[in-house]
Amino acid sequence: MKPLPEHGCCLVCGTENPHSFGIQWFITKEGDITGKITLTDKQQGPPDFAHGGATAALVDEAMGAAIWQAGYTVVAVNLNVDYIKPVPLGQEIEVIGQITEVEEGDKVVKAKGQIRLPDGNLAVTASGIYVNAPQLFGKFLG
Repeated sequence: MKPLPEHGCCLVCGTENPHSFGIQWFITKEGDITGKITLTDKQQGPPDFAHGGATAALVDEAMGAAIWQAGYTVVAVNLNVDYIKPVPLGQEIEVIGQITEVEEGDKVVKAKGQIRLPDGNLAVTASGIYVNAPQLFGKFLG
């Protein structure tokens, strides 16, 4: 697995953001994105468990990273998240993202994501639809 560069001020992986979750992403030889993180009370929802928005941000970022690494400059237009089990704070979880489909002449890319608990059980699943939007990233794309 190869580490991905972080994104400066990114809420999920940026080292320049003091409120970032701080996850380090890796790309597998298959092009999937994976990362492990231990969430803290800074991401708390119910006592001792992660906020649903925090876990949604993690799977969205993993799916988006998989798509960006495949060469698409995208933004999310649809995100569906299913919460299967609560995600505990203070335990290392694994977050995974992968492309599932490319449509409409590379303008629409679909992906799926998941969060697995330390015992390997599935806690969160997600699917997303992303569209190419390079006009939103002009200053970052050179």
